[in-house]
Amino acid sequence: MQMGSKKEEKERFSHYIQKTFKKTASLIAYTCKAVTYLATADAELQKAAFEYGKNLGIAFQLVDDLLDFVSSQAELGKPAANDLKLGLATAPVLFACEKFPELNEMIIRRFSEPGDVEKTYDAVMKSDGLTHTRMLAQQHADEAARHISNLRDTPEKQALLMLCDMVLNRKK
Repeated sequence: MQMGSKKEEKERFSHYIQKTFKKTASLIAYTCKAVTYLATADAELQKAAFEYGKNLGIAFQLVDDLLDFVSSQAELGKPAANDLKLGLATAPVLFACEKFPELNEMIIRRFSEPGDVEKTYDAVMKSDGLTHTRMLAQQHADEAARHISNLRDTPEKQALLMLCDMVLNRKK
């Protein structure tokens, strides 16, 4: 799934979110659920924990994809635009397609022709792709927080809420 992309533009974002869940968010979601299961919590709390982790994981990956465009190699520990070089169309690129439909051809060929990576990078930087990606990450972090909003106010709940902020504001 990581290396694939849908030819149909309308299917790409859904594919991206599914891939993000399977790649990143599922680990966090199932870990959160496992903790509640081991604590013998009821099914409702287990579901809330799963949804918290799922949304936190998606927010984490969205921020990771955003950082691929705005952070330096020294900050990230990997080259900037690395996902493009690997042929991956992430959220910033998919959002940039709205303003620059010519990116669709480059996505299909996985940025394999000379100049594709540079053109796509420039298009993302000139579009609202980064802003929309940040907004979507914020929505998922807010959704994660919403799923634990019914928990009583404890230091542990506050730590989970702080984790949402940390995911959104990380620099690497």
